[in-house]
Amino acid sequence: MRFSWRRRLWAEQTGMVTVEAAYALAAIAAFLVVAVEVVAGVAAYIRCTDAAREVARLAAAGDDGAGSVGAQLAPSGARIEISSGGERVTVVVSASLPLLPMASVSATSIAAREPDGGDLGGGGLEAGDLGAGDGEGGDRVEAPETGVAG
Repeated sequence: MRFSWRRRLWAEQTGMVTVEAAYALAAIAAFLVVAVEVVAGVAAYIRCTDAAREVARLAAAGDDGAGSVGAQLAPSGARIEISSGGERVTVVVSASLPLLPMASVSATSIAAREPDGGDLGGGGLEAGDLGAGDGEGGDRVEAPETGVAG
């Protein structure tokens, strides 16, 4: 009967429910942290995409305040890089995730440079240049039918 205490230990399972509950709670907590981080990552990516698009559009139009607008739209602590080459403006917005600083999201947007006002050839469009109507005032351009009810 030297090993009777070992048999009793294996036979009794008191405390096993407590251990299983502790493992289950730890797994649920880990799952919730990962789920929250995924949602935060998607939200940060959407904000980076919006900021990159807006900064590229403004920078292509020649607006000097494009970076400050992007800083308002991007997640806090985001890095905005604006580069221009030839006829294009490229903007990269990247940000680290709140709970996982070693992970980051980034978005890139490219926009074509808009022509300067002097490139329009002398003053832009006049009211009669639209090519619709008979020139008798009240000219308008009708959108073509697409077959989609609006």
